[in-house]
Amino acid sequence: MKIIEKILKSVLTETEIIYKKQLSKSAFHIRIQSEDFLKINIIPGAFLRVGIGIGKEELSMKDKIRSYSIWDFDQKKGVIDIAIATHSKGIGSYWVSNCKVGDKLFCKLKTGKFLIDEIADSYLMIGDLSALSHLYMIQRELGPNKYVKGIIYSDNKDDFFPDVDNKTPFDFYEKSQNPIDEVIGEIKKSLPLMHGEEIVYIAGDSRLCIALTKFFRNELKWKSNKIKTKPFWNPEKKGLE
Repeated sequence: MKIIEKILKSVLTETEIIYKKQLSKSAFHIRIQSEDFLKINIIPGAFLRVGIGIGKEELSMKDKIRSYSIWDFDQKKGVIDIAIATHSKGIGSYWVSNCKVGDKLFCKLKTGKFLIDEIADSYLMIGDLSALSHLYMIQRELGPNKYVKGIIYSDNKDDFFPDVDNKTPFDFYEKSQNPIDEVIGEIKKSLPLMHGEEIVYIAGDSRLCIALTKFFRNELKWKSNKIKTKPFWNPEKKGLE
């Protein structure tokens, strides 16, 4: 295991936690800094692979790495902000609850495909607490001339937190996990307000991602390139399984 961790450290960027704050009952704000961040460009919607379990021999390999969305980025200061939800009560939740300012953290920038797309006039953004910071960053960078409807849900209203600029551009709903019918109802209310080119972002619980993708394709007849989906977690899996 030590050999594997040595390899991981060689390919990951070493950073330092310089700020930590509890955002809500189930979310923390972490800010990390590295000189390497001064040299990179980040597309809104990018994320980090984070080695939260490096140095912990008791953890299996799949528990050593977690993925977290980039919530904000300041290239001039070389800092990245992430918001981490703890409602899953998993390894990542334990780590973020116990990490401290001054701790070292190893990570790697990943771009993926769930990125900002500025071609549309109207946007729907749908997800649970795990997707909130990711959707915040995309919404913030779209600019003021777009119609954006955000449908964000959690089973506890105390879970929600504002964006880094202290604004709350999305609508919050207190709903249990996997509220497919209720979310579809909110989507149908929003459709008449949309205009021009349309895009939907769907993130969070994989069950909702699958169900809503089928709804947009089969019932609303949206083209695949207008439906952007990213399952952040699955209730039957953990980590990188």
